[in-house]
Amino acid sequence: MGKMEQTALGQLTSDMAQCCLCDGLPLGPRPLFQLHPQARILIAGQAPGRVTHAKGRPFDDVSGDRLRRWLGVTRETFYDDPRVGIFPMGLCYPGTGKGGDLPPRPECAATWRAPVLDALPNVALTLIMGRYAIDWHLPHLRRASVTNAVRTQFDADDASYVLPHPSPRNMRWLAKNAWFEADCIPVIRYRVAALLAL
Repeated sequence: MGKMEQTALGQLTSDMAQCCLCDGLPLGPRPLFQLHPQARILIAGQAPGRVTHAKGRPFDDVSGDRLRRWLGVTRETFYDDPRVGIFPMGLCYPGTGKGGDLPPRPECAATWRAPVLDALPNVALTLIMGRYAIDWHLPHLRRASVTNAVRTQFDADDASYVLPHPSPRNMRWLAKNAWFEADCIPVIRYRVAALLAL
């Protein structure tokens, strides 16, 4: 990666760390992401939850434990290997509504997403989780259910995969769709291991 790309990402991450675009967040702004110029794998989720907001680290919760099992990586690799990037649709905890956490704030993706992705030219695998991430990264699947998006994208190419959210709230989905862990997870683990072996 050239110095210009490193400088661009460095400036973006510095600006994002200080971002206060969203007014009225219930716990205030605390942007959570993990980005490095060497990133080869990018995890594109929804937004931090209350627990990860409090801890100040993305996926440092039970959802993250399941995600790391799916990927076949240790906590050390997940957090310390610069080839693993984490860039949610919303950088801050958006608050809670009647059905769970609120959607990511739209200002976030509109401001940061395109320039950050442009500054990450080495990403070879994007793992897309959740409706808002699907709609942004794979607009042709905007009308597909999450289940159909997982199936369709898994068969499409190996540069990006759609995953259900690893939250404990998705246990019913995982039980109903056992093919995901039986068929998709081994392939995803193989791709992750191959990229981390480079």
